[in-house]
Amino acid sequence: MTSIINKSPTRTINVRVPESVFQQLEEIAKATERTKSFVALTALNSYLQEQSWQIRDIKEGIAEADNGEFATDEEVTTVFAKYGA
Repeated sequence: MTSIINKSPTRTINVRVPESVFQQLEEIAKATERTKSFVALTALNSYLQEQSWQIRDIKEGIAEADNGEFATDEEVTTVFAKYGA
């Protein structure tokens, strides 16, 4: 993470957070001897990486649909039977 902060071009954003979130941010920064910016960037980066798979999967699904790649009736029936739907 340090290389991301030190070597990449940066932009500034302002974010309003609830007092409780700010307090947690300060506590973690103090406990880890990091800046609040470092802790916030680490948390944001983690969240973005965690969630980005959804966007990829949706785009892949749309591309498959655009190419006419759909499950057959038999495949759908098999999945429904397997999961009790």
